[in-house]
Amino acid sequence: MDLDRLVFSFFNARVAAEAWPDIVKGFFVTLEVGLAVIATGLALGMALAMLRSFQVKLVNFVIIVFADVMRALPALAVIVILFFAFPYLGLPMSAFTATWLALSLVLAAFAEELFWAGIIAIPRGQWEAARSTGMTAWQTLAAVIVPQAVRLVVPPLTNRTIAITKGTALGSVVALSEILGASSSAASNLGNPTPLTLGAIAYLVLFIPFVWFGRWVETRFAWKR
Repeated sequence: MDLDRLVFSFFNARVAAEAWPDIVKGFFVTLEVGLAVIATGLALGMALAMLRSFQVKLVNFVIIVFADVMRALPALAVIVILFFAFPYLGLPMSAFTATWLALSLVLAAFAEELFWAGIIAIPRGQWEAARSTGMTAWQTLAAVIVPQAVRLVVPPLTNRTIAITKGTALGSVVALSEILGASSSAASNLGNPTPLTLGAIAYLVLFIPFVWFGRWVETRFAWKR
């Protein structure tokens, strides 16, 4: 075992000192994209699931097609299409916008299916009881059905959200300077893979709290058995 070569290649203090400012910048770009994806993807997924609950055939058809297509396509393919193809349609996008929009659409597709599964799992009697009190369909959905549905789907939704949010690393393909992009560029410029080690540490610092928060959400809001 050549420990000295290992340390020189992956834990080089001199290289780390030069690279860490770029990694820090990439950290905050990743954080910004990740939070934007979570907010947009979950909100859109919830909105689509609520619309689907009103059983309008054309609307449901469009939602189902959207969900199936976005769940089938790799997130990387969506990013590439948005970044490279949409400018030909007069819709140029920055690397940040393409990555955010692509991951938001993918998350929305999965979230819609999960929220929808939760909504249809609520007994029909809940709808009828709420409507009998004079609540409108929207009031029943928002105040009675959705809160229960969300609690039912918290564990799979949390896991899916974390998995898709980590896809921010795919933004490096379109030159987004997030953690992976910044660390790869630094490693290439400095001729040493130590920046990749810093990048791995940055991902751990960023996503371990997400995982812990996900566990807390599951414990706090999941149904008690």
